Amino acid sequence: MTPPGAQAPPLVLTVAGSDSGGGAGIQADLKAMLALGVHGMSVLTAVTAQNSRGVQGVWELPVEAVRAQYRAVVDDIGVQAVKTGMLASAALVETVAELLTDTAAPVVVDPVGVSKHGDSLLAASALDSVRTKLLPLATVATPNLDEVTQLIGVHVVHESDMRNAAEGILSYGPEWVLIKGGHLPTGREAVDLLTDGTEEHWLRAPRHDNRHTHGTGCTLASAIASGLAKGLPVPEAVREAKEYVTGAIAAGFALGEGIGPVDHGWRFRE
Repeated sequence: MTPPGAQAPPLVLTVAGSDSGGGAGIQADLKAMLALGVHGMSVLTAVTAQNSRGVQGVWELPVEAVRAQYRAVVDDIGVQAVKTGMLASAALVETVAELLTDTAAPVVVDPVGVSKHGDSLLAASALDSVRTKLLPLATVATPNLDEVTQLIGVHVVHESDMRNAAEGILSYGPEWVLIKGGHLPTGREAVDLLTDGTEEHWLRAPRHDNRHTHGTGCTLASAIASGLAKGLPVPEAVREAKEYVTGAIAAGFALGEGIGPVDHGWRFRE
């Protein structure tokens, strides 16, 4: 029972897979949400055996388990923003899309296709479901350049290509798209493009020479969802999320023998 006078923080739900190494997925989402002052809740879609060297195995949860988790949280606790991540299969994508249709909250769709190590996290047969079922429900979609190519066949090589990528993703119906240009060879800056097809926001941040960037995409999408749950407009939520993630990348640390994670708690240790 809630003590008199206590008020719950904004409520954010992540619908995503688990990363046993703790750097990405549900684990990254919940860490980011805690760091940003919201209450994180989770619907687990898949379990991965994963470490700093890559993904060794993936096991999807049954559709019934995903639906039951979602209903348990939303029907009792409620939610002020939802973030989707790894959904693995067409059946899971369509189930989550069906659940989101009845949820009156902003949705951040991170169309996770491959891991930081290049391991596939989305079946090829699920791509059409992402395009036609999930993207139309997104308040903000946050594809990286590899995911842009997967979804619409556009190869972004130069910063100027990001507009075409954004137009292609917006054609499937999200309100806003954030094209993440972190993989562009843009020298000292990491450049992202946020647009709703009318207004454009080019977001630039220093590029940190740090290979320990596991969990960047999950963390950014969760940070955006956290801002939306607080009532921020989309451009402000995205701007604040990029600032948070930039700091987390700068503080990323070595873990195991491969690529380490970003530091979700970097502000606690400043």
